[in-house]
Amino acid sequence: MPTYAYACKDCGHAFDIVQSFSDSPLTSCPECQGALRKKFNSVGVVFKGSGFYRTDSRDSKGSTVSAAPASSTPAPAAPSAPAPAAAAAAS
Repeated sequence: MPTYAYACKDCGHAFDIVQSFSDSPLTSCPECQGALRKKFNSVGVVFKGSGFYRTDSRDSKGSTVSAAPASSTPAPAAPSAPAPAAAAAAS
């Protein structure tokens, strides 16, 4: 069950209370019977670190994973046809 924070508009008394989602919000202060308001806080869960989406919590510097350096010489191509000696030996 969630915890809700309330504050009195008249006396300033602030308190937290555990309520079900189906419970109606409180309207009167337990100290002075004044009007209450519900306080809203920021979310307490933040997902950071590896294992989440790549775009989450990224630095302004960019990615921390470096790409492999590009080779200046092309890789040798594989021959497309068998060598004549290998073809003669197979027959």
